[in-house]
Order: sequence, then C-alpha cells, then structure tokens
Amino acid sequence: MKHKAKNWTKTELQVYILLMCANADKEETKKELNMISSKVDKETFDKMEMIFKGDSEEKRLIKISKNIQHQSYSVMELGAFRKEINEVFLSDNKFTMMEKRLDWTLDNILY
Repeated sequence: MKHKAKNWTKTELQVYILLMCANADKEETKKELNMISSKVDKETFDKMEMIFKGDSEEKRLIKISKNIQHQSYSVMELGAFRKEINEVFLSDNKFTMMEKRLDWTLDNILY
C-alpha cells in the first residue's frame, strides 16, 4: 500500500520526523520509541513506522520537505515540535554527530 506524503496530517508528519530523529544514530531505543508512541494513537504510530521503515534516508527527507510545504505551522507549534525533537535526541543523554547533522537539516527544512 502506497502512502503519499501530501496526504499526511500534522500528527502523522510529526511522528515520521520523530522516528527519523530516533533513527539518526542508527539505534532506535525502546525509550525513544515509547516516547514517540505515547504522543499518538497506536494506529497512527504503526502506520507511520511502517512507512518510515520502507523509506531510504533520501526519500525520508524528500517526503518531510514536501509535506512541510502543505502544512501551516505557527511559531508556537514549531517551538513545541522542536522541543519534542530535542527530547528524542537527548533521551539517551548523548547528542551524536549524526543527530547534530539531522538536527541542522531539520532546522533548514522546518524554518
């Protein structure tokens, strides 16, 4: 089943981005996944995780970039979302070079 990024809701997009953050260092921890799944219903999390796992890193960034253009985020929403991103990055008390690179890339896409 194909899912087009342009059809994603803000919540679906945020889950997808948070999954990418958890995967930035190629080690998705149970704590990171639990943190993300606690923010949404199981169906949404499972759907986005399935899509995420089927995509390459390049395809993930393209989907995120295209979908951001279809959403209207307020400054407050972006601030709250950045906080969630940082929580995922720092959940293991490390901020690796790969996570820093993704953080910088997401800043360029989101803002």
